Amino acid sequence: MIERAVRLAGFLACIWAISLLPSAHAQTPVDGARAQHVIVLDIKGGIGPATRDYLVRGLDRAADESAAAVVVRIDTPGGLDAATRDINQAILASPVPVIGWVTPQGARAASAGTYILYACHLAAMSPATSLGAATPVQMGGGASGSDPAGDRAGNRTLSGPGADKGLPDAQRQAPQGAEGVGGEGPNAPKRQGKDDARTHKVINDSVAYLRSLAELRGRDAGFAESAVRDAATLTAAQALQQRVVEIIADDMDSLLDQADGREVGVRGGPVALSTRGAAVTTLAPDWRSSMLAVLTNPSVAYMLLLAGMYGLLLEGYSPGAIVPGVVGAICLLLALYALQVLPVNYAGVGLIALGVLLMGLEFSVPSFGALGIGGIVALVAGSLILFDTDVPGFGVPGQLILGIGIASALSFMGLVWVLARSRTREVSVAAGAMVGQQAIAIEDFIGRGQVRIRGEIWQAESPMPVERGQSLQVQSMDGLVLHVTHVGPAVAVRSGKTGVPP
Repeated sequence: MIERAVRLAGFLACIWAISLLPSAHAQTPVDGARAQHVIVLDIKGGIGPATRDYLVRGLDRAADESAAAVVVRIDTPGGLDAATRDINQAILASPVPVIGWVTPQGARAASAGTYILYACHLAAMSPATSLGAATPVQMGGGASGSDPAGDRAGNRTLSGPGADKGLPDAQRQAPQGAEGVGGEGPNAPKRQGKDDARTHKVINDSVAYLRSLAELRGRDAGFAESAVRDAATLTAAQALQQRVVEIIADDMDSLLDQADGREVGVRGGPVALSTRGAAVTTLAPDWRSSMLAVLTNPSVAYMLLLAGMYGLLLEGYSPGAIVPGVVGAICLLLALYALQVLPVNYAGVGLIALGVLLMGLEFSVPSFGALGIGGIVALVAGSLILFDTDVPGFGVPGQLILGIGIASALSFMGLVWVLARSRTREVSVAAGAMVGQQAIAIEDFIGRGQVRIRGEIWQAESPMPVERGQSLQVQSMDGLVLHVTHVGPAVAVRSGKTGVPP
């Protein structure tokens, strides 16, 4: 019996082992397919903290999943220097090959996009796209003579066409219609050698950075320097001819086919790309990146700053209201977080805070409108210089500033009108609410005396003698004097409730 049981167990074990063979055989293609998938990330619009967070997390996920490659689709006018350098550091440290692709047609990799494209292991462009114009722009009103490394705090931006507005006149580029966008055409002004030390340090730092990326990837270093110093640009065909990019691709399939078999150097050593026919997974921003993108939007940060200041101001005028204070504190902390990662002129923040404070003081200090008007002017002036509006994607719209200024002025004038009207209105008491109420006499009196009603002490008149503690009823009211009649006998009145001696 035992022998038969052992044989049956062995037979079942053999069947179980055989049943696993197809599964093991089928698992190999699944793992292979997993290793052959490509993750797609998108850079669209201005490059800031949210873009950095999204790209870094996407590259980490690609490394965890052992993806064949990461394709970064680029369409940007530029962005913040600090965020761009963090993205490039993540690309340089990535064990997964990164393919930078300027797409769709009509897109551009201006300024910060050029730096990212140079950092990628493989660079590609779609037809009718462009790159370049990588001149850095100083933002935030930093002190002159600061070190370029100090710009990692976020005061420098890498902006696209029009970025030369932040440079001295001698450094500005030729207008449209010269040889190339921002090139050295015949109409371009000659350099006068009047650039200050700060501009030279920033330009030279950016040139060295982009040249180092070009030398690392074996790309044209001459254009890298020209893109920074002269804001030079290239079309897709020109970039391919000058060895700035390696591929021109119309669509994803063409890009992956042309990239297949190319050898690139990643952190772990040379890797041969195997992307032909790979599955494509587009990674959308998660809730964290989306929330960060909203918070670091300059318009949202500006509104949060105002909401926080007004909330704390209302809490100061109405202690114990709680809601304005709580909401104001939360909004102010979120605004401060956004401002510390954005290129902010803190003189603008100071003017906005001063404006809100002056408008608040107007209602407690008799200034006949001087404080309020000064507050509105300070608020609008601070809003205008809070961000550099010459950089795409990092300015507060003028319509929003105008709307805030008008709303603040109307609110201020409305409150002033209400207060002025209340000063001319005679003091009145709701007589109808007092008639019919019961009062308690707090003293003996004949004619006029004092009574207690609804916790208050009033003057009262009675046609009959009144004893202390007697219940009375209000019949009418003459100014601040109540006319009362008897409704009950006198009762004991304790001094603790009436506030008078027993």
